[in-house]
Amino acid sequence: MKKHLKHAKLNRRNYGKIAPFELAVLGTKCSIIKELVKEVSARIKNKYKMGYADASHDKETLAPLFDEFTFHDSGDLKSHGTYKMNPYTDKSLFASYDLVFINGNHYPGGRQILILDEEKEASVLKRIDQLDNIAFLINLNHRSMIFDFLKKKHPQIEKLKVYSIHDLEQISNHILELIETNTSPLSGLVLAGGESVRMGTDKGLLDYFGKSQRDYSVEMLEKLNLKTFLSVRKEQKLDQNNIIEDKFLGLGPFGAICSAFQHDPNNAWLVLATDLPYADEKLIRLLMKERDSSKVATALKGKNKEFPEPLITIWEPRAYPIMLQFLAQGISCPRKVLINSDVKLIEVDDDFITNVNTPEEFTAVKKELGK
Repeated sequence: MKKHLKHAKLNRRNYGKIAPFELAVLGTKCSIIKELVKEVSARIKNKYKMGYADASHDKETLAPLFDEFTFHDSGDLKSHGTYKMNPYTDKSLFASYDLVFINGNHYPGGRQILILDEEKEASVLKRIDQLDNIAFLINLNHRSMIFDFLKKKHPQIEKLKVYSIHDLEQISNHILELIETNTSPLSGLVLAGGESVRMGTDKGLLDYFGKSQRDYSVEMLEKLNLKTFLSVRKEQKLDQNNIIEDKFLGLGPFGAICSAFQHDPNNAWLVLATDLPYADEKLIRLLMKERDSSKVATALKGKNKEFPEPLITIWEPRAYPIMLQFLAQGISCPRKVLINSDVKLIEVDDDFITNVNTPEEFTAVKKELGK
């Protein structure tokens, strides 16, 4: 008898304890840990978004009577409010960060940086079970050594890279490498599920280059080494392996993108609509080359157009919870998400992102491409 599932089994984004990528720093005084995080963050802040999770060291601190938000025209925000940690809301809170440093003296993290401080042997022993994925070691001073209980639990620990606490550039570069190694893989998504009302026939089946545009688009992305899927409506009933059916019904391209993230929330998705026949391999290569994984998305904008084109865009995993927030407000426009989020824009000639929506436009473009 098949086991009854009370809840739908959904794919989940990979997280550490609280964030997609986190480094718990532990092994010495909290003040030293915070100063190290401050120094490293200053060196890599222009490239990635970072956060720091710590426990309050002020024993007199009490939760405020009300949450206070102070806004500034520059976009800065100071807030003072009550927040109770739990494994679900924590992940929402830190979902948009490239790296979250954690004070490992107070909270565990999915990966660790261990500072060797001979005065803190008891503290490290107390947290030995948290040390299960050490990235590298830092010597607090020339007397620092690896404790015997660490060698016993981690026989390979002496092979890890060791830095002096003063080697800030080397430490920062190592952390940069860790972030870049954690960059989400990129897959392709060809939007072929539109109802093509204005065209009067399925736009994905139109032939600009000797085959259907959906097949042409899939082959183009696969040529660029992207595992590529077709986004379709269930009623299209395509008998192929590379299909992602709409799960967010009636939401058009917005729902198609969300359905792709539901299929794999750990992938970034290069989305390409079938009504963009001028979007060629050269343009896709440019988009991939200019990808900024620290942004919500990397999108193209026509030089003479006011807004970006959301249907030839790389959407990063952090876009998914943001899109769901927009949906909760009754907004299902992917362009509005781009306009109101932290994205990278690449300006190109308007023709590259020209949509073809009517039979007359198709005839004109087909003739133009055939020249």
